[in-house]
Amino acid sequence: MIIYPAIDLYDAKAVRLFKGDYAQMTIYNDDPVSVANDFKASGATHIHLVDLEGAKTGTTPNFEVVKNIKETTSLFCEIGGGIRSMQVIEKYINAKVDRVILGTAAVTNEGFVEEAVKKYGDKIAVGIDIKDGFVAIKGWTEKSDIDAFDFCDKMQKIGVKTIICTDISKDGAMQGTNHNLYKELSERFDIDIIASGGVSSINDIEKLNTLDIHGAIIGKAYYTGAINLREAIEVAK
Repeated sequence: MIIYPAIDLYDAKAVRLFKGDYAQMTIYNDDPVSVANDFKASGATHIHLVDLEGAKTGTTPNFEVVKNIKETTSLFCEIGGGIRSMQVIEKYINAKVDRVILGTAAVTNEGFVEEAVKKYGDKIAVGIDIKDGFVAIKGWTEKSDIDAFDFCDKMQKIGVKTIICTDISKDGAMQGTNHNLYKELSERFDIDIIASGGVSSINDIEKLNTLDIHGAIIGKAYYTGAINLREAIEVAK
């Protein structure tokens, strides 16, 4: 299982939200590139990046930071947050970002996902944010009427190879992750599943590692010191 330490970007800073609430934002570092370098020094091979401003606006206000992180670290970088056009995908791919995550646009515009997968293949992932069993959109501010498992099935049929699945109720709450959700996802779908939201202890990593999923994202637990990244990477191996 691959560990993806996360950097959530807002105003070119590394921040975290509590349960997706922009009003409950903590700034952890003014220099996200230095955070990425710390990840690399701890043995990370992959980084999960989210442009929180982009998630709201559909633009790329933190593009230069993302580009600098990729160029400075040379690690595998995936980026999500407000990617709603082929132009934005192309912009990130041209900047050597390894994988682009579609969120709201994947829900509201299925044809867009098909077009992106057709052109960029496994460089396209879909982020599925789950609220009460349904898919949430627009930076988690709206809940759709689409069942999360039905949506996963649809994405698999389109040819999406990787799904980043977040249980919003667990995100940033430091109360453990939703192991039952990831177990069911791994059993039902032949697709790379990355667990996100609530990974808050080495015990969570150990449990997820038994589920035969592709990866796990570590966010707040890294910044608060609840998880030692180097230890997590070793456990995941």
